[in-house]
Amino acid sequence: MPLSKESTYTINDIYALPEGERAELIDGKLYMMAPPSRLHQELVGELFTVIRNHIGKNGGFCKAYIAPFAVFLNENDKNYVEPDISVICDINKLNDKGCQGAPDWIIEIVSPSSQRMDYQIKLFKYRTAGVKEYWIVNPDTCTVTVYGFDNDFNSGQYSFKQEIPVGIYPDLSIVIQDLL
Repeated sequence: MPLSKESTYTINDIYALPEGERAELIDGKLYMMAPPSRLHQELVGELFTVIRNHIGKNGGFCKAYIAPFAVFLNENDKNYVEPDISVICDINKLNDKGCQGAPDWIIEIVSPSSQRMDYQIKLFKYRTAGVKEYWIVNPDTCTVTVYGFDNDFNSGQYSFKQEIPVGIYPDLSIVIQDLL
């Protein structure tokens, strides 16, 4: 089913997409999503495993989710994203459809086609929506850009070889190279 020709889209347009097509919606603008690469999926899977194991081992109350997982950033029908990894510590934000509001920690694995989206559009949107920590993992440059919006002590750029401290989990740091 083709999307309506409106200049402003809503979550209803996301749900009307043909089976198998994925898109995100930011401020009423629709962004189609390309299928992920093998390395993208490997990174997402390994990072998710480390995070979920850390939460479980420490009796944590936060929940980690892997894409596709719906995040409704604002209380309107014009914002819908599917971060590669979302960590939500307020279980009241969770319902059967996904997360209503900002996750505490979001990780995006950037691809050549998503750079503008991840480094600019989502960066601004996540910060203003109340995300506490945002990681952009770039396999092409072997770097991770960390934004600590709640506490910027670990903000900066790290190589895959460096220990990256996790702001919401002071007892966790991740070396991306060790995951591959």
